[in-house]
Amino acid sequence: MFDSVSFDAKTATQSLDDHFQDVRLYSLDLVKSLSEADVQLQAMADVSPAKWHLAHTTWFFETFILKVFVADYTDFEPSYQYLFNSYYNSVGEQYPRHQRGLISRPSLSEVVEYRHWVDAQITALLANQSSLTNDQQVRLSYLMTLGLQHEQQHQELLLTDIQYNFFQNPSFPHYTAIENSPSSPAKPLQWLPVDSGLHTVGQADTHQDFSFDNERPEHRVFIEPFEMADRLVTNAEYLAFIESGAYQDPQYWLADGWAWLQTQHYRSTPAPLYWVLRNNQWFEFTLAGLKTLDPHAPVAHVNYYEATAYANWCDARLPTEFEWEVAAKQYHAKPAAEPVKLHPSGQANHSALSQMFDQVWQWTTSTYGAYPGFTPFAGNAGEYNGKFMSNQYVLRGSSCVTPKGHARTTYRNFFYAHQAWQFMGIRLAR
Repeated sequence: MFDSVSFDAKTATQSLDDHFQDVRLYSLDLVKSLSEADVQLQAMADVSPAKWHLAHTTWFFETFILKVFVADYTDFEPSYQYLFNSYYNSVGEQYPRHQRGLISRPSLSEVVEYRHWVDAQITALLANQSSLTNDQQVRLSYLMTLGLQHEQQHQELLLTDIQYNFFQNPSFPHYTAIENSPSSPAKPLQWLPVDSGLHTVGQADTHQDFSFDNERPEHRVFIEPFEMADRLVTNAEYLAFIESGAYQDPQYWLADGWAWLQTQHYRSTPAPLYWVLRNNQWFEFTLAGLKTLDPHAPVAHVNYYEATAYANWCDARLPTEFEWEVAAKQYHAKPAAEPVKLHPSGQANHSALSQMFDQVWQWTTSTYGAYPGFTPFAGNAGEYNGKFMSNQYVLRGSSCVTPKGHARTTYRNFFYAHQAWQFMGIRLAR
């Protein structure tokens, strides 16, 4: 497993400390434009206030690293152990998730002070880890890497939560004024054959690169012959689905999806989450505010029910997560080494199988569960992924707001079928 690999302690410390500083500073950069009121918003239980994200990711380093490796460690503020614990039952009770927006104190400046204090403690620990045994150094490296991967997950959530919170304001405020380049016209959809037979998927336990426990172990699956769409479904294509009356036709919808549709009474014209119809023209709410709908950009913020209905309407289907992974490997699709874009775009891609990463997470028909031989992370950190393996679906790829360097081919994201506030889109298979 990752936490038992050998490494050069000095080299690992230098690179890990640099990575730690970069990741922690990026979180603060994400809230620079937000007011004290902005960082307090929580418009639904699924989202968290930006201030809570900053505090919780700090709580993670304090709880799982400083309290373990620093002798006679004293909490920065004992009440934070309760306020900013997300779901780790093994380390104590948690403040109710749906009420995080009520935590008006500590203030943003106090949370930033908490971050700086913990960061200084972590930096000192890394600089003096020669006093630890080799096994302790290995464990520290593992927990540090896990903590940084965890914070990168929250950086993506922080942005998508801000977008959802701002969408509740009828003035449609913007988080940033940065504009994407105009999307290139989408080429006609092509179907690419994917090799059938036995394929190896997942991440090997002995692999030197990081992976979450739910990506392990590496194992074999049999793939029947199929074809994968060479690009994502666009806004224009999804608009044709809407205009055909498919939202009113139960033949395309799963039973649970049709039941969900009946609850959407607030929308006279059902559409993806952030689409807004004004004077017979469609707009889309983005992190840059309300914008004219880009017909060539990938459709985003559709839930599993909508993705499945669209696929049925097209006489196609969604891929399984293993089909997605095998196709990505066969066509050498990899994440781009570029900063986040804040909104998907239909830029041209030179790969035969394009837009697998860095645009939208792609729904699959695979329910989220354990791989054969799955072993949770060791220690209290084991309450990370395994406990959520119930009633959720796997999404693959990465999105426009996934932090640079965080995506990989074996990554398994997971959400409930009705959720759409993340950058979720559609890739077809048949």
